[in-house]
Amino acid sequence: QVQLVESGGGLVQAGGSLRLSCAASGDTFSKYAVGWFRQAPGKEREFVAAISWGGASTFYAGSVRGRFTISRDNAKDTVYLQMDNLKPDDTAVYYCAAVEHADPYYYSNFEPYYDYWGQGTQVTVSS
Repeated sequence: QVQLVESGGGLVQAGGSLRLSCAASGDTFSKYAVGWFRQAPGKEREFVAAISWGGASTFYAGSVRGRFTISRDNAKDTVYLQMDNLKPDDTAVYYCAAVEHADPYYYSNFEPYYDYWGQGTQVTVSS
């Protein structure tokens, strides 16, 4: 099992940047694919980005592709989400999630596939 803790959220103006971190503890984090999801007020949680445990495979939602970058440092048991050119529509609580998988290239944008979730970090983008 892994425990996940997100950090790095906050208030930023449109066009600004934030970097979210997802720190893991417990099991060997390098065996886990990780995804970022977000939930805006009154909306369902949606996929944002994912990365395989080997780091070679990444995938993004169309709404963030070209603006957000997911990466990981397995030596630090941390996955990052660099968010640039933020828009008010990016306002949400951001969650990281992890699933253990044997394939180093595996990732998923399907929420039910993930077994472990963090508590979330709030991102607010003002216009």
